[in-house]
Amino acid sequence: MNELIGRVLRFEKEVYSTRSELYGQLSSRGQSPKALMISCADSRIVPEHVMQAEPGDLFVCRNAGNIVPPFAQMNGGVSSTVEYAVAALGVRDIIICGHSDCGAMKAVADPHCVHDMPNVAAWLRHSSAAHRVVRDAYPDLGNGDLVRAISMENVVAQLSHLRTHPTVAAGVARGEISLHGWFVDIHAGQILALDGETGQFVPVQEGVKLPIAQPAERRIAADFSFAVAAE
Repeated sequence: MNELIGRVLRFEKEVYSTRSELYGQLSSRGQSPKALMISCADSRIVPEHVMQAEPGDLFVCRNAGNIVPPFAQMNGGVSSTVEYAVAALGVRDIIICGHSDCGAMKAVADPHCVHDMPNVAAWLRHSSAAHRVVRDAYPDLGNGDLVRAISMENVVAQLSHLRTHPTVAAGVARGEISLHGWFVDIHAGQILALDGETGQFVPVQEGVKLPIAQPAERRIAADFSFAVAAE
């Protein structure tokens, strides 16, 4: 802890003093983050480092398993964060970011890991779909590959949950919000992104168009031109 306190003091003396203009602008003008990033609470995954973000660039929500519960009327920290980011801050991009060697996904694969942690076990039920998909659609995976597959399918599942949130659903319908699914491979130092067209995670590469789970395109189910034509 003393080491961390030392870093706080170094921030005050060295970092803040050299970036005082930026912090002054953020203080006087408020925030306008470029994206909402929902990532795992794992200490090895730091969204700001992954994105090489400056203060004010990201609105971040972290929790065990980078989970987004389906929308419900009851209040919740993740739901409130999503709602505020979209409705109040006007973010146009939302990223759900999983990672390799995820302890939460290990517990999804083997629920006995959280036998004595009832709150964690209840929280991880939001990843049940990912577990079921891997169990039924991925035959004969070893333990390491099993956790990796669940981690990736969990990102897909949480994106589906995210679309149930009214502010997000409306933004997607208006073509104003893009949804992204990312996976950080800690061991390889590589970012994989979900390609909505193929349904697979592919490496993010310089000079190649970023794969997007759901691009910002107007998407509405009802076409009233048919009704007008019929009349």
